[in-house]
Amino acid sequence: MKEIIKINLDNEMDLILAHKRSIKIAEMCGMPSSFQTRFSTAVSEIARCSIAKGKNSLLVLCINSIKATQKEIVAIITDSVDLKNYNPEAFNYASKISGNIEYTFKDNHYTTRISQTVASPGLLSEVKIKSLIDYFKYEPPLSPYDEIRKKNIELIAISEKLTESENRYRKLANTIPILICEVNERNKVLLYNESLLHYLKLPPPTFDRKNLMNFVHPDDIEVIFEGWEKAKVNRSSFSGEIRINSDAAYVWHLVTMIPNKAEDGTFNSWLVYFVDINAQKLVVETLKDNTELKMIQEELESANSKLVFKNKELEQFAYIASHDLQEPLRKIMIMISRAGQYLSEEQKKEYYFDRITSAATRLSTLITDVLDYSRIDNKVQQLEEVDLNEIISETLGDLSLVIEEKNALLEIEPLPKVLGLHTQLRQLFYNLVNNALKFNTSLPSVTISATKRPEDNNALDASEYYHIISIADNGIGMDSQYSGRIFDMFQRLHEKNQFGGNGIGLALCRRIIENHNGIINFTSKPGVGTVFWIYLPKNKQ
Repeated sequence: MKEIIKINLDNEMDLILAHKRSIKIAEMCGMPSSFQTRFSTAVSEIARCSIAKGKNSLLVLCINSIKATQKEIVAIITDSVDLKNYNPEAFNYASKISGNIEYTFKDNHYTTRISQTVASPGLLSEVKIKSLIDYFKYEPPLSPYDEIRKKNIELIAISEKLTESENRYRKLANTIPILICEVNERNKVLLYNESLLHYLKLPPPTFDRKNLMNFVHPDDIEVIFEGWEKAKVNRSSFSGEIRINSDAAYVWHLVTMIPNKAEDGTFNSWLVYFVDINAQKLVVETLKDNTELKMIQEELESANSKLVFKNKELEQFAYIASHDLQEPLRKIMIMISRAGQYLSEEQKKEYYFDRITSAATRLSTLITDVLDYSRIDNKVQQLEEVDLNEIISETLGDLSLVIEEKNALLEIEPLPKVLGLHTQLRQLFYNLVNNALKFNTSLPSVTISATKRPEDNNALDASEYYHIISIADNGIGMDSQYSGRIFDMFQRLHEKNQFGGNGIGLALCRRIIENHNGIINFTSKPGVGTVFWIYLPKNKQ
């Protein structure tokens, strides 16, 4: 049995919808006018009883294919109330004009089934039935009430999907092996993930000296507060190494405090992360004290085993980001698009459709970018000879529409062959050339060369051991004060409404270069342009 349409029976307007749609489905199935009237009238009689005395009433119109030569239209009305006992006259009348009515009780619900045989079942193919479903799914509203009702149903569905997506993110934050909390300007802990709860048993209500003394090593308290006070003044991030008490033993953690920026640009809270770095500290202690080498090596092996397990958890996170998070986002964006088809521009603004769509798109792009970053690993891979001229040719092909749209001028000099990974190098040059085109308010001009050298006397010049590739543009440039953090994750030097992106591209470039045992840096002047310098080893190291 194929469901065609559902109607909640709440008021007289729903009775009109039930009658009209019963007639319409009978008409589209090729039934004679008299049968159309009999079927729709029988449905309306029972629907009227549901609206008058029923509770949780629902009408479902279906097509039932008994066999290839026998098909029928079926109306199923479910209710929590015994409607037949309430108005037997209506049921008798419906039975008289329809001739095919059944009344049953099951699972605390009363069900009325009204059926009408289709005169020409051969014409009612699977394709025809699907067209019926699509017709009622996208049919124009019969009245302003019907339009409002449809929009409410669609908005409820969108709200449920957003709630589902939020729950998935909350689950994700709780499964990541990192201790996370949010602290406001008055040092009150606003929220924390389950990892922090399980680790500390009782998270501190406030982020002050008295509460931190309960789990932070006394010698490390000042590290946190001195760094945090400077960060508050400068509105910048802070990182430091501290020891946290765990089962009567102190474990080294890297604490990072990041200002949480609101949409209006204000800072109202801080995100605090604690990452276990005890394994790294064990390595340092091993090098310092060889007399305890064997014992520490055993501890290190145990820590590495745990690290492997945590890496598997992070791989699972990448899988979730790729599938479980993207899927509800796609559905949300489709439902938003459909919900907006019958709204005016004024209604879209009233329901914040533009903001919802923009936020969902940014979230989808961010998930994809984070996933790309996680896929660039540091495992030893077999390097092969790669022709950078081919890489540039493929990159310019990918960016051909942007180049044509901006009337960009590109000067490409002959480039060398290097040892590397083709896919990663292509991603590297794509990101850098795309940035040169994007961060430009005039006619873009990009020069890619393997012969130029940095003019700065203090810059690295090791042409004997490295291929030095430069990518120069005449874009907006940037101040040298950002050189220390431009390659960090989620670093943006501009507001999101000026230039697109999530601040991951250059972090991805640095990770690719590190995979190739190379170096990347840049020289830049605001308003003049930027030159990125890429150093790739001439011989495998």
